[in-house]
Formats: sequence, structure tokens, C-alpha cells
Amino acid sequence: MTLVSKLPETGSSIFSVMSNLAREHKAINLAQGFPNFETDKKLFDLVSHYMHLGYNQYAPMPGIPVLREAISNKIKSLYGTDVPSDNITITAGATQAIFTSIQALVHPGDEVIVIEPAYDSYVPSIKLAGGVPVFYQMNEDYTIDWDKLQTLINDKTKLLIINNPHNPSGSVFTKSDVAQLERIIKDSDLYILSDEVYEHMVFDESQHQSILKSDILRQRSLVCFSFGKLFHNTGWKMGYVVAPEKLTAEFRKVHQYEVFSVNTPLQFAFADYLNDENNYSGLSAFFQAKRDLVISELKGSSFKLKPSHGTYFQILDYSAISTEDELPFVSKVTKENGVALIPCSAFYHNHLQRQHARLCFAKTDEMLFEACQILKRL
Repeated sequence: MTLVSKLPETGSSIFSVMSNLAREHKAINLAQGFPNFETDKKLFDLVSHYMHLGYNQYAPMPGIPVLREAISNKIKSLYGTDVPSDNITITAGATQAIFTSIQALVHPGDEVIVIEPAYDSYVPSIKLAGGVPVFYQMNEDYTIDWDKLQTLINDKTKLLIINNPHNPSGSVFTKSDVAQLERIIKDSDLYILSDEVYEHMVFDESQHQSILKSDILRQRSLVCFSFGKLFHNTGWKMGYVVAPEKLTAEFRKVHQYEVFSVNTPLQFAFADYLNDENNYSGLSAFFQAKRDLVISELKGSSFKLKPSHGTYFQILDYSAISTEDELPFVSKVTKENGVALIPCSAFYHNHLQRQHARLCFAKTDEMLFEACQILKRL
């Protein structure tokens, strides 16, 4: 029998490749974006509490009402926006929320604008829906020329995917970016998929410019969030999507046949935990301190660094160290020096080479210090 792949050019993700290489060579893994410290014990206790109370069967398909109400309250507190809990759907992680959003909206032949560098799940999800990815490359300083991006919009354009704060660059939207986005889509039929999983990691006293703040954008957007990023437990795979009623209805048509519903005791635990803003309000300061540690420890090294404005990633420009392409360079550093990074070329469809590598600083200070001492010697 002949098997025709739906994703013939897709292999293992760069995150799996580099994490496997890190394990093989016992390297410090600053490649894959996950914390190496535990989540709050209070949250463990809440999960156990609800398991022992017997909340172990299917949750309602959209998510339990008390969690969706807690999220609605959080959005109101953070962004001053009233989002009905009926417009919130609990998902098996943000990647599922992104995938489901694309499957719900994109028909064969529809064009989807992807801003590169881009998280690697976007393009395969578009292709599986029969859509056509159209690529926009960010400026060298990882900002967006909105006039240039607007030239890509035509009658076939169905969706624009944005990621703010941005992985891998660490750039963040300004109020001007939001205003420009409002301007270019006001007279179009374009929908927006906004990946905002790093909403609580914005530095230097900046404020996260969520799409949920904009009356214009909110009415045509699906906005995706992650509990794993919020509470340091990426392996629990839980997130949520916020969308207006019409888009929520289409999202749930797909969601119910992908996963139906997600982990019940976790939902109850998160609902309780969200009610105390102290459980997440300090995240920006927490991760900024880690960014600052990396910047300080690599000062005087051969790397060129522009401090990240958000996420828990830092771009390292190694052009003064080597002219090698990015994957061979980070592979050699992993094998010979014992620190694993991610090549930024993996975030481009054409594997653009800029001698940039991504470092994840969601690690203990001890691990970051050790890794930086090694990197400083390159």
C-alpha cells in the first residue's frame, strides 16, 4: 500500500532534536522552553484535593463554569475588558487551542499570514487544514512594518497569526502596534489568531498589549493562553481560548471532536488558584530577574545581546564567534561545551541564517550561572 504523507516535509521538531542531544551529551538544556523548577506546592495540594473529592470524570466540553468565571474575572482585572465566561473554552494546552482555531476557520485554499520567526506549530496546522501559509519576515530588530505586512492581504486572506510577547525574539507589542493592526484590518474580512501565552512575562515596566483590550480586534480574534507557562507546569498541558460568540461556536465544533474536554481535577484546582492574584502577579519581576542575570553574566562575552522585552527567551548573536550556520553551531556547543540552545533558523520556513541562537532562562539561577560561565568562554 502507498502511504501519502499529509506533512511530507515535517520531521521531529527542533525542540525534540536539541533536547535529545542535550540528554545524550549530558548538557545543560537551555533549548526547550520549560522551567526546571517546581510549581507551587499549594497547587499540587489543590489538585490532590479535587482528585480525592472524586472530580475525576469528564468535565463539560467547554470547561467547568467556575474556572471560566475565574478567567473572566482575571481578564477584567488585567485588561479592563468584560469577557463573558461563555466566550472562554478550556483546552489541552495552548498548542491545541492554536491548532483548533486554525482548523475551525481555515478552508482549503485560504491564505494565512505567518509572521516569522514563528513558533513551529503554526505552519503544519495551516497545511493540515488545506490552507496556504504566506510569510512575512520581521525587521532585523524583530519589529513589524505594518504597511509592508498589509500588502500581503488580499481576497484570499482568511487569518493573521500574531504572537505577543514574541517567541523566539522576546519582542513585545506597543500601543502603536495595536493601533496599526486595528487600522489595516478595519476594512477587511480578516480574522486574527493571537498567541499570548507569555502575557505575564513583560519586562522593564512595560504593559502587555493584549488583543483583548481592543474593541475592534477582540470582535474578530481568537486569543490563546497557557496555564503551563503561567504556573510552571508545561507537562500538565492546559490552556484556554477567548473568542466572541460566533467564533467560539465554530471553535467548539472542532474542539469537541479533538479532545472533547480536558483534565477535570486540574480545572477545579486552577479555578481556586486563580482567585489569588498573588499567584501570578509577580511573574514579570521573577523572570526579569533571570533575564538580567543572563545579561549580566554574559557581559564581556563575545555574544551580542539586546535584552529581551518579554517571554523567557533571550536571543544570542554569535556572529563574532563563528560564521557557521545555526544548527551546526548549536549542535557543536551542545556536544563540545555542554550547553544546548535552539537555532533561530528553525523558526523560518526558509531556514534563514543570522547567527542567532535562542536561550531559555526559565531555569534556576544556579543552572543559568553555570551555563553562562561556559558560554562566556566561547
